[in-house]
Amino acid sequence: MRICVFTEPHRGADYDDQLRFARLVEAGGFEGFFRADHYQAMGADPGLPGPTDAWLTLGALARETSRIRLGTLVTSATFRLPGPLAVMVAQADRMSGGRVELGMGAGWYEREHTSYGIPFPPVAERFDRLEEQLAVITGLWRTPAGERFSHLGDHYRLVDAPALPKPVQVPGPPIIVGGRGAKRTPALAARYADEFNMPFKSVAETARAYRRVIDACDRLGRAEAGRPPLVLSAGVVAAIGRTDAEARRRAAPLHVKSALPPEDPVVGSPAQLVQRLGEFAAIGTERVHLRLTELTDLDHVELIAAEVLPQVADVAAGASRAR
Repeated sequence: MRICVFTEPHRGADYDDQLRFARLVEAGGFEGFFRADHYQAMGADPGLPGPTDAWLTLGALARETSRIRLGTLVTSATFRLPGPLAVMVAQADRMSGGRVELGMGAGWYEREHTSYGIPFPPVAERFDRLEEQLAVITGLWRTPAGERFSHLGDHYRLVDAPALPKPVQVPGPPIIVGGRGAKRTPALAARYADEFNMPFKSVAETARAYRRVIDACDRLGRAEAGRPPLVLSAGVVAAIGRTDAEARRRAAPLHVKSALPPEDPVVGSPAQLVQRLGEFAAIGTERVHLRLTELTDLDHVELIAAEVLPQVADVAAGASRAR
């Protein structure tokens, strides 16, 4: 099982906060640093000093880290046109030496769209746009050098694009598609993604989501087409402490009213987080994105790196034997 850290800078973090955090994540032995792609906090707190753009930030972090994977969970299809987004991600991939991943979603938080003048179409259209964006982005990356790419769709029209720059990773940076949707999300993951992510729900709910996406892969004939199986990942909210009081302090932001749907956090000791990781490993989870709320709480990262990561290999091995 591979462990990444997921952060939410829109809650209140500038670039320097994220840089310190990402460097500590790298030093601590985590696989990756992923961040949300939002332009506004979801509660009453405005999230001072204000938002930072996800891909501008990741491009900078690409030059100031050397090992960790870097990416979004997730970039909203409403925020950027697919052609320029393909250029941004490919450039960040080159800047990182091939360490970038692109999580994509349909977009859901209407308030930030209204605040920043971003169109927010109905949900069916947002999913249509997401599907088309995935087709465009992967098509651009996979177009051989020297050839042109065109796409005539309902929402996007590209004519004779040179499909440059090329990312370092071939055929392109890994695509992550995830979410709780029962129909379109599994189908999109089966067709376009390298990883399916179920964010911040219980083990049982996550197992049901895995089943849906595996069934979608079977219907599509993904294995017969010679494509590798989807990586199955889970988001886990963590508030871990050496004492109960420390864990409760870290969990306090989780109780603030927000627009987020209900979650299933781990609040407690390192041993409790190890146990939960074992439960996820038992249902086939290969990668976990730990959501740590406060980017200024560097001790939280160090605690998990010291007392949880060393046990992860044993947890995954035990779950494999049990299956």
